[in-house]
Amino acid sequence: MIRIDALWLAAEPIDMRAGAERLLARVVQVFGAAQAHHGYLFANARGTRIKLLVHDGFGVWCAARRLNAGRFAWPGPANVNRPGF
Repeated sequence: MIRIDALWLAAEPIDMRAGAERLLARVVQVFGAAQAHHGYLFANARGTRIKLLVHDGFGVWCAARRLNAGRFAWPGPANVNRPGF
């Protein structure tokens, strides 16, 4: 089991073609570094796909989920205290 102590939501949509390296680069750009046992959740502009990037202390895991119908409820950039995430 992968332990996640904190979860961060990216308010701005990201291109879902991004892999673990590009998602990690975005985390480093915003936070300076990826913290161990923290999860970073990204969504596309339509809210039909999400990717979860988790730093487990040794490396990163990237998981994806796609909805065939409906959308994920996602906060917009106006509802976030920290820019970019």
